[in-house]
Amino acid sequence: MSVLVDTTIWSLALRRRPADLNAGEHLLVTEWTELVKTGRARIIGVVRQELLSGIKQHALFEALREALSAFPDERVETEDHEAAARAGNDCRSKGIAVSLVDMLLCAVAHRHGMSIFTTDPDFARYARVLHLKLHSAPGKTFQ
Repeated sequence: MSVLVDTTIWSLALRRRPADLNAGEHLLVTEWTELVKTGRARIIGVVRQELLSGIKQHALFEALREALSAFPDERVETEDHEAAARAGNDCRSKGIAVSLVDMLLCAVAHRHGMSIFTTDPDFARYARVLHLKLHSAPGKTFQ
């Protein structure tokens, strides 16, 4: 099964130095590496944009842009935006604050039958309301 990878995981794998990762983060990057090797890691454009944002050095921006070019964006359709709005409304009605990007990830993952790989604890709250599958690294439970 394909896995929609959130910004938090891509950032650990591609923006952080391995020497700066703790043991749990190393497990997450190892799992991300396995997803990439098996062709199961997926990305959407807004995650790509988040990853590339805030990089002040042109050379670092270009290096990351080049690394990400190996991963085509999953198509985001009008129905995904509508489903994201519906999901956000459902979560808010249960007292759960949402972000638009997170809801779009949830909608795209749901439409494609993908799980989401993230370190963001908000997704565990969303999963209580939405039909959402979360991916975790072996030996590492979702927070």
